[in-house]
Amino acid sequence: MAQSKKQLALIETLERHVKLCNEFLNDWLLFNQILSAFPSPGVNKAQLENQFLKIKSKLAREHQVLKDALGPDYKLDANTMNIVSGATNLEGIYSQSEVAIKKLQNEWHRAFISINETLGVLEDKKQRAEMGEKVMVSGMEPKKSAMGGGGAGMDDNTRTVLIVLGVFVLVVGVIMFAPLEFLEPWKSPLRDLGLPVYP
Repeated sequence: MAQSKKQLALIETLERHVKLCNEFLNDWLLFNQILSAFPSPGVNKAQLENQFLKIKSKLAREHQVLKDALGPDYKLDANTMNIVSGATNLEGIYSQSEVAIKKLQNEWHRAFISINETLGVLEDKKQRAEMGEKVMVSGMEPKKSAMGGGGAGMDDNTRTVLIVLGVFVLVVGVIMFAPLEFLEPWKSPLRDLGLPVYP
């Protein structure tokens, strides 16, 4: 079945979202591998510290891009980036108590599950889109119909500005072109307020 241009664009967007999420997941795994390797005997600790700093920076950049791209599909655990920012360096992590290290590992695992859940949602949407189903994707929401809302395709802000402008023009028109007898009752209150009144 041939896909419409709109549907192909939807699938392409979802493919990008899946790719972003996969990259983030792979780097999340690497973060844990570096973290877990540090206490092993014979490892180059300085090299691991350097890799750890690089992967943290990469995760921070990827996370922001992922969050912005996914919009409402972003379902990562709220603590995900706290784990990254809180883990300042490997030496500092392993100087903590066993309980603190275990807590960090549990938090990492909870975030790992939420990243997989988000990836699952995106892959499901992509599969449904490929079968021709219309799915909601951040940044690709359908535009309001030109016939809808009686605004001939205008958004609410434009419509409001035009209404206010129309009322203003009407009031100015009445003042400018109304017969003088019509304005006579308003002259006295204007004088009482100390405002100039023209004949």
